[in-house]
Amino acid sequence: MAMLKLYTNPMSRGRIARWMLEEVGAPYEVEYLTYGGTMKAPEYLAINPMGKVPAIVHGDQVVTECAAICAYLADAFPEAGLAPPVDRRAAYYRWMFFAAGPVESGVTNRTLGFSVNEERKRMAGYGDFDDMYRVLIKAVSDASPYLCGDQFTVADVYLGAQVGWGLQFGSMPAHDALAAYWARLESRPAWKRAGELDDAAGAEMGMPPAGS
Repeated sequence: MAMLKLYTNPMSRGRIARWMLEEVGAPYEVEYLTYGGTMKAPEYLAINPMGKVPAIVHGDQVVTECAAICAYLADAFPEAGLAPPVDRRAAYYRWMFFAAGPVESGVTNRTLGFSVNEERKRMAGYGDFDDMYRVLIKAVSDASPYLCGDQFTVADVYLGAQVGWGLQFGSMPAHDALAAYWARLESRPAWKRAGELDDAAGAEMGMPPAGS
C-alpha cells in the first residue's frame, strides 16, 4: 500500500482533511506545520508552493486544496463508500463545488468585512452572502438525511465541516436547518476521532482547543 501522509496544522482547514482520512480508514502519517515557520519552508513549498495547509502525499501523488483532497481520497479508497456511483453524482458534484466556491468565498469575504453591492453581484460567483446563504439553507433543508440522499458522502464532509465551523465561530448566522444538519454529522465517530487527534496535537503545540 502506498504511503499516505497529511501535512496540516491543528487549527486550520486541515481538520477537514483529517476528518476525511478518518472516514476513509486507511493508515496515514501526519506532519504538523507552523504558520509563518515550517509552512513557508523550502521543503514544504516544494509540496505546496502556496505554503498553505492541508496537503497530502499518496505514494508519488501530491494533492493540495481541501476539496480536491477530499474528492481524491473518496476515489482512491472506493471501499469506504464516500462517493456515489458515477452515474449518480450530480448532487455530489454540485454541492462539493458549491462549498468550494460560493460558500468559501461568501463566508471569507463576509468575515473580512467585504460586501458586494447590488450593481456588482453579477461579477461575483457567489452573488452576495445572502444569495449563498439562502441556497445553503435550502440544500441542508432538503438533505434527506444527506446531500446525496441516504448516502453519506464526501460532499457532507466538505460542506458539513464548513457549516460546523461557521456555526461554532459565528461566521454563519445560526439557523435551525443548519443546526439539524450539523447535528447529524458531528455524531459520526470519524469526526470525533479527528477532532480529538487535532486537539491533542494542538495542545502539544501550545494551541487552544478548537472553539475555546
